[in-house]
Amino acid sequence: MQRFADLLDSLGTTQSRKRKIALLVEYFRTTGDPDRGWALAALAEGLPLRLPLRRTLRELMAERIDPVLYKLSRDYVGDTAETVSLLWPEPSLNTPPPNLDEVVAGVSGVTSAKFRPLLSGYLDRLDVSGRFALLKLLGGAPRVGVSSRLAKTAIAEAFDRNVAEIEEVWHALAPPYGNLFAWLVGAAPRPDTKHVAVFRPLMLSHPIEEKDLEALDPTAIFAEWKWDGIRVQLSAAGDDVRLFSRTGDDISVAFPEICAAFHGHQAVVDGELLVIRKGQIAPFNDLQQRLNRKVVGPKLKRDYPAHVRLYDMLIDGDEDLRNQPLSVRRARLIAWHVRTAPDLSDVSSLVAFGDFTSLGRIWAGTRDAGIEGLMLKQKSSHYLAGRPKGHWWKWKRAPLTVDCVLMYAQRGSGKRSSLYSDYTFGVWRVTADRTRELVPVGKAYSGFTDAELKDLDRWVRAYTTERFGPVRAVAPGLVLEVAFDAVHTSARHKSGVAMRFPRVHRIRWDKPADEADTLDTIVALIA
Repeated sequence: MQRFADLLDSLGTTQSRKRKIALLVEYFRTTGDPDRGWALAALAEGLPLRLPLRRTLRELMAERIDPVLYKLSRDYVGDTAETVSLLWPEPSLNTPPPNLDEVVAGVSGVTSAKFRPLLSGYLDRLDVSGRFALLKLLGGAPRVGVSSRLAKTAIAEAFDRNVAEIEEVWHALAPPYGNLFAWLVGAAPRPDTKHVAVFRPLMLSHPIEEKDLEALDPTAIFAEWKWDGIRVQLSAAGDDVRLFSRTGDDISVAFPEICAAFHGHQAVVDGELLVIRKGQIAPFNDLQQRLNRKVVGPKLKRDYPAHVRLYDMLIDGDEDLRNQPLSVRRARLIAWHVRTAPDLSDVSSLVAFGDFTSLGRIWAGTRDAGIEGLMLKQKSSHYLAGRPKGHWWKWKRAPLTVDCVLMYAQRGSGKRSSLYSDYTFGVWRVTADRTRELVPVGKAYSGFTDAELKDLDRWVRAYTTERFGPVRAVAPGLVLEVAFDAVHTSARHKSGVAMRFPRVHRIRWDKPADEADTLDTIVALIA
């Protein structure tokens, strides 16, 4: 436990991604099984423990400190694990601290009545950092700036592997990942994934540039619409069917009807997850109503019907198609879809064009609901993990722009933690008595240079009117030209609208705030 505690302490005090990976590499190389496997599980996805942790800690602390003082301390510190680890009496036992395997084995399946003395005994055997690590482990959220992807990257680097190799077996594994580490050190074969629906790293694209178009042969390119949903991979291995996001997160529980539609198949397909009603693609906001749901009832499925529009085929039966050219993979996808006809899916159609000039006219004239732009793909391209250059390009439609007034600014994170870099902006709404008020319509933290960020930070500090923790309200005096991909109605926002991917396009130092756009202007842009 002490090594894990030291790791969490080091990870929590460094902002450098490279340094975090180095710390993880050292830990995974030098820590034995199964402790390193439990640590990997805690950092990557959280241990699947269901424990009455908060209530038990409150009861234990009531025996050791005045409850009012504990509550005040917790409110001041802002973190239960840190508060308890600092206030808990120093260990008086000579018993060595528990290791991770002992802790996980001890709490797995334990009843609430037995959990309390067990937890107390663990805390009595640990110092401050050990207690903090224990409570973060049991709470399921270490929060030390390590994502699942970063943990997998560190595992790959520690054992001289490609991270794609780790991702392709990840969903066939279970903590504490003994078979993973045995394979990585050469003591066992690669974990078997034949009968398990696992994730294959996606192939991504680059933004198209003028020089790219000039160098491309239009006869060697497939063009298709870039749909405004989320990129997904559907992996079907007979009875095991899973839906993955572009980062490899399993989102099957939020879309059970999609998984059911592909039940019994042996295939891995790449596509776009959408909400479609009566043949019409709904706004992205409708899809968001389904994302990150733990439980999906009949009403949600009926109101927000999910659909997958397929782009590509990676696996057909036992055959891996990723080393085949796109022209072959697409033909196989179409033939497979005609043969199997899975519900709630279709194949994305190609956009016919003669040259890039005519394609540009198609691109410029399209702002249909659900279309973000165009995708250009080399017909000869193999399916390569990551973002390889010279194969796929995205040609996003021209953004919409409106002039908004800066309302609030918040400190950023990481390198921006000392600067006000996150901006909430609004537009003018005419009230019933013909007066005008600002209503927020979006938030942006990108689109400006480092020099412009410093200018914005100085302006925020000079024109602050109120402070709310890390947030400052500012006088309505600065206009930002905001670019965004789309806008839709939203009951969650005071203005009644929400923007899709807003970013600062230009700082209008020259424009009076009174001349910024109105809410009616934005409402008129709703598809």
